[in-house]
This record gives sequence, structure tokens and C-alpha cells, in this order.
Amino acid sequence: MRHRLVGGTAAFLLSLVALVTAQQAPAPRPVDDAALAKPEARNQDWLSYGRDYYEQRFSPLDQITDANAAKLGLAWSFETATDRGLEATPLVIDGIMYTTASWSVVYAVDARTGQQLWKFDPEVHRKYDQLACCDVVNRGAAFYKGRVYVGALDGRLIAIDAKSGKPAWSVTTVDQKQAYTSTGAPRIAKGKVIIGNGGAEYGVRGYVSAYDAETGKLAWRFYTVPGDPSKPQENKALDKALPTWKGDNWWKFGGGGTVWDSIVYDPEINLLYVGTGNGAAWNREIRSPGGGDNLYLASILAINPDNGELVWHYQTTPGDTWDYTAVQPMMLADLQIGGRLRKVIMQAPKNGFFYVLDRATGELLSADPYVTVNWASHVDLKTGRPVEIAGADYKEKGTYIRPGPLGGHNWQAMSFSPKTGLVYIPAQDNGRYYEQPTEFEYKPLEYNLGVGPIGRNLDRYEVPYAGRLLAWDPVARKPRWTAEYGSYWNGGTLATAGNLVFQGTALGDFIAYNAATGEKLWSSWATTGIVAPPITYMIDGKQYVSVMAGWGGAFPKKTRSYGRLLTFTIGGTAALPARPRPRTVTAIASNARPEEIAAGGKIFNTYCARCHGGATILPDLRRSSPGIYTGLDKILDGSLVERGMPRFAELDKAAVAALRAYLLDERKKLVQ
Repeated sequence: MRHRLVGGTAAFLLSLVALVTAQQAPAPRPVDDAALAKPEARNQDWLSYGRDYYEQRFSPLDQITDANAAKLGLAWSFETATDRGLEATPLVIDGIMYTTASWSVVYAVDARTGQQLWKFDPEVHRKYDQLACCDVVNRGAAFYKGRVYVGALDGRLIAIDAKSGKPAWSVTTVDQKQAYTSTGAPRIAKGKVIIGNGGAEYGVRGYVSAYDAETGKLAWRFYTVPGDPSKPQENKALDKALPTWKGDNWWKFGGGGTVWDSIVYDPEINLLYVGTGNGAAWNREIRSPGGGDNLYLASILAINPDNGELVWHYQTTPGDTWDYTAVQPMMLADLQIGGRLRKVIMQAPKNGFFYVLDRATGELLSADPYVTVNWASHVDLKTGRPVEIAGADYKEKGTYIRPGPLGGHNWQAMSFSPKTGLVYIPAQDNGRYYEQPTEFEYKPLEYNLGVGPIGRNLDRYEVPYAGRLLAWDPVARKPRWTAEYGSYWNGGTLATAGNLVFQGTALGDFIAYNAATGEKLWSSWATTGIVAPPITYMIDGKQYVSVMAGWGGAFPKKTRSYGRLLTFTIGGTAALPARPRPRTVTAIASNARPEEIAAGGKIFNTYCARCHGGATILPDLRRSSPGIYTGLDKILDGSLVERGMPRFAELDKAAVAALRAYLLDERKKLVQ
């Protein structure tokens, strides 16, 4: 006889079943201070920007190895519906991935399938497109106690409920009347959310702030450069810094020193490490006539996270005059140096030297060039100061400096493998011609660099643009191996216990290398350039590798980019569009003289190679349609400005003719 449950009885039994099911299901594990400090119990997740507080970007996962990496395939892709730069490091917590995209938009997706769970758009005003020096990018979010924290481009810090995607609180961290922006990922330290800002090129005063993670209340703020010298400074550290600045203009320009990227917390020593940026203006003769180190520009600052007081500092480039920021990624490690174990902090900033410091005291342990450097002969280990080469400051006459303002390494994350003992750096070659301007007038909300135009005296130098994956031994203080690219501005790196290093490139290739030898094991085309760093995680016993693919950042903003989040696994079978074949070309007649072609090559290297030299997904000018060459004068005069091609008014008719001659000669080589 069959019985039918009715009324309250049925409801009671259904409730009972739900209760039993809930008790059997594992409760979400909190991401709190203990979890962030000791993530070993959650190796399958990616809890914070650099995976853990050490920010080594090393994963102990080893299902994907150097033996099976060739079997990697695309598991899923997620469309961000943007053609702007993607620079974020995704987070993965309990099967959910949280990542950010252009315009500070935040996504939560199922890390198994890529299905969107929610989207949060802070609705940043589009005027910030002109106030952000390097595209409307965002490098990622922080996760803490059930909330996702993001720094919006307009300077807001927003706490988002991780389940619903709804904002819990929002605070404005900057004076929005000034040219401040926020692109870096926040960090968590002892219940506080730490965030900096950018905008030094436009003339702002840098600082780093700590907010209560629960309420959004400001806990402390540390200014990186002094303010108006006629007024009391905010702390003793700034009193100490004040005599290192000269003249009457620097504080009116803001001073610079913005904290726009690297922030690292050490829970063992209880120190917060902050990298600071360039001065405003770049040129120290304009910014601080009469000299001075200009503390705390281009420095690593160790700050007490409880009260925001400076504990120690190390300045990588005293009196910086080349845009040699020290905001590049920093990482913590324990290394055997000089016969004893040292707790160190490592950084490869823009200036071309790789630094290893004692992270408790700031003592300099080593500093060695990792790319070609011609502004300093070496760093004196006794004084900790670089020894500048005569004339590098371009006070008396212009000079060509390497690295240039893009740096030997920029914001793209490096990684460290405790198994190999190597740091994997997205290194690059570039240079710039610097000279004193004939005149300088500070203009609010505009670039205020204070250096002469890049195109002078082309006969005196060549501009190299190249990139490489550099495996650096921080103990032996030398490279172990390199993977050379024709491209530069390549993506960040990831190291894993499977003896692998992953990196995306400007040309759109996502590559796996043998971490010990540098042997290329696998690659996949992403359909767009990659600048972001990869991550790896494991769900249901399967390891995945993910990366944000979307060209942009410091390069032209309106490019052919297709913003995607790509996730790979062994045996993945999903597909992306196939790599297009290069356009077939025929030679175009030219009777240019050899010296004219040579002059055009120098113009190309100076003005064009950065975007069209095979280093990006932008058009290869050797394969252009004939009309491009005949209309080159109009293009360089601004006819394609609306499509993202800037105007080069300083190039006269002779320069345009020489450039055309060079391009046609290079085109001819393709068909020979």
C-alpha cells in the first residue's frame, strides 16, 4: 500500500534531509590571517596575489610536469568582452575564481568550467582613460574573510561580498581632483587592506594607505615623499627625508614616489614592504635643482603594519632621473648566502640591477646587472649606492641610456622555485635618449617628464627592443639560462613543483619551459598578446593552469585585442581560433640610397619598433598594403589618431622618406 506524505510531515522530512546534507557537505574554509600566513593546507588554491605572503609565485602542485606538459590543452575560456589590457592575477578559493579586467570590473567564475557566477562593475568614469598613464588596467583583487577587495581605477577601494557580488563598503582613497589612479592589487596584512596609487607622471604626491578590512576605516597612511616644507611633516621619516630635496618646485609638482604596484607582507618579522616610484618630474635637475637623493623615491620601504611607521629603507636609485621606479615585484625567500641562512627580499627593478637584501634590517647583500646597464658601473656593496657613469645624468648634454623608462623589468611578475633556486624574470632590453629640455612648464593633469624628445641625434645610437625569460641564480649572482624572444613586454611567470615555468608572450604564445634547463616543452597560441602572470590550482584531483590574455598596458590602447581568461589542463580539448597566416607580399620598387635606408632604420627603431617591430600583435609594417607606404606622411601627421596611431609631428619630409625607404627594403627581404 502506498502512502503519500502531506502537509507538515512532508515539509519536516524535506527539512531534515536538507539539514543532513548540509552537515555532510564540507564547510567553506575561511581565508583569514592564519590561512594567508600558512597556505600549505590549501595548496590546491591560489589565495593571494603571489599565492602566499612570500609572493614567490611557486606552486607545490606537480600533476603537470616536464614529462607530460606536451599533453596540455585548453580546458575552457572565458570572454571578458574587452579590447583593453588584461594584467590581473586570478585568485582561486574553494573552486571559485575571482579576477579583474579592464575598467576594474570584477568577475567570479566557476573554476571547473569558466561559467560566470557574478560580475561587479564599479562604473569608473571614462575620463580616467586620459588620466591613466598606461591603460585602464587592473592587476587583481585580494580575498579575506568572505570578501573580495579591489582598487578601482578612480581611486576607490571596494569590498565585495564573495557570495553575492554586492559591495559591502567603498571608500575613496585619493583626491579625485588630482590625477591619481589605482591599478595595483590590494594586499592583506593583520586585518588591514593595503593599497597605493599611481599618477607621478602627472604630478601627484605618493602614499600607501591601510584600511580596516571589516569597516573600511582608514587605519594609517604613509606618504613616500615630503610635503610643503613650510608646514610640519606627517612623521619623523619625512623630517629625515626633507633635507634630501632641493629647490622650491618639487612639492608643488607633488614629488611623485607613487606606490602603484608591489606590496609584500612578512608575518614572521611583521614588516610590510612597499616599492616606490619615480619623481615628478622625471628630471632631477627640474625636480630638485642642486641635487639630493630625494627620499623616498625609487626605494624599498619596510613599514610597521600596525602603525604605518618606517622601520628601514633602501633606495635603489638615489636622485632618480630616468624613471627608474622600484615598484617592480618583490619576493621573500630564505637563502644560504655566505655560509648562513638569510631571510631576504629580492627585487629586479627598472634600473637593471638585481637586488638581494636582508629583509629584517635592509642590509644590501648583493646587486648585479641582469640586463645591459650603462648609467652606472656597479653598486657599491659597502655604501649601497650605485656608481653613476659620468654624463649619465644628461646635465651637460644629451645621452642614450639603457635600460630606458620601460626598465630591464617592469611590473610583470617574476617567480622563484625553491627546487631549482632560480628566479624567473621577464627581462627586456630597451633604451631612451635623455636630454635637458630647452624650457619646462609644469602643467597639471598632463605629463610632466622634463626630458627632451626621444628622437634627437639619431645618428648616435640604436634603440634595441628585445625580451627574454631570464633564469637568475640569486646566490651565484648570475644567469643560469635564458629563453630569447624577438618580442618584449612579455608576461609574468609561474614556477611549479612539476619542474615547469610558464610564461605568456607579447606575440600571444603561452609557453611551458623546463625550469632547470630552459627547454621549451609546450606552447599554445592565445590569439592576443599576454602580459599577465599565470596561476595554477587543483579541483577534483585535476590540476589547471590559467592566465589572463589581453594585450595592452603601457602600449597603444586601441589595439587588436580579444580579452580572455584561458585555462589549460592535461588532455584539454577546447579550441580557440587558429593562428592567422602572414600576408603574402611582393616587393615594391625603390631606388633609395643605402645611407637613406640606414637613416630610416634608426627612425624605425626609435619611433616604430616599440609597436610594430614584431614585438606586438600590431601590424607588421613590412607586410602593409601599398597605400600605407604612399600615405605614410599623412599617417605620421595624425590621420589615424582615432584608431590609436599617434601623431609624430617632429618627423619632417626627409625623415618620412627615409622611413619609407627602410620599410620597403625590409619588405624586399621577405620575398628574397
